[in-house]
Amino acid sequence: MKSLFIVSLFFIISSTALMADKVDMLTQKGAKIAEVKCDKPKLEQIKSDDLNFVEKKIKDESLCKRLNKQQLKAVATYVVHHKHLHTAKNIQVPKDAKCPICGMFVAKYPKWVAFMKDSKGHDLYFDGVKDMMKYYFNNPKEKFETILVSDFYTLKPLNAKQAYFVIGSNVYGPMGEELIPFKTKEDAEVFMQEHYGKKIIRFDEIKEDYLY
Repeated sequence: MKSLFIVSLFFIISSTALMADKVDMLTQKGAKIAEVKCDKPKLEQIKSDDLNFVEKKIKDESLCKRLNKQQLKAVATYVVHHKHLHTAKNIQVPKDAKCPICGMFVAKYPKWVAFMKDSKGHDLYFDGVKDMMKYYFNNPKEKFETILVSDFYTLKPLNAKQAYFVIGSNVYGPMGEELIPFKTKEDAEVFMQEHYGKKIIRFDEIKEDYLY
C-alpha cells in the first residue's frame, strides 16, 4: 500500500509539473503572437482569469488579426497567466528571453534579472541593471510603464525608482561590474562596507558613465 501511495503521489507531482510546463510554453507562444498580431495594451486591460471569456473577448472586440484556434488559445493563455509573472518571489523570466543589449539568455542569471515594460506593452528582460540602464538611456523618448530590479539579498522584485544601488563593489554580475540593487539604504550600506563599494545612489542619479 505504501509503495502504491508513493507511485500515485509521484504520478500526481509529475503530471502537475508537466501541466505547468505546458502552460508556461503556451504563455510564451501567446506572448510572441501578441507582439505581432494583437493590440497588446488592450489585451493587458483584460482582467478575467476565465480562459473561455478571454477568448470570446479577443474575438468579439477584434483585438488580434486572423488567429486560428490554437493561436487564439495561446494568446488567451498569455492574457490570463502573464500578469502573474512578476507577483512571484522573484522576477519570472521566459526561458527563451534574451537581453536586448548583450543577447544573453536572461533566465540563466536569476540573481541579476532586471525587467522593463515599454509603452507598447513589450516585456524586456535584462541580465543585470547595467544593461537595463543602457537600454533606458538608448531610448530617451520611451516612457517605460514598469521598471523592476532584483534585490541582491532576497531576489524579490523592486521598483527600480525606489531602490538603492551600490556602485564600484568587488561583486561582479554576468557582464562584469554592476549596479547592485537593494530595497533599503541599510542593506546597501552593509553591502558597501563588506564589498568595498564606492557609492550608494538612487535611480535618478545613475549616469551613463557608470555603465562602461
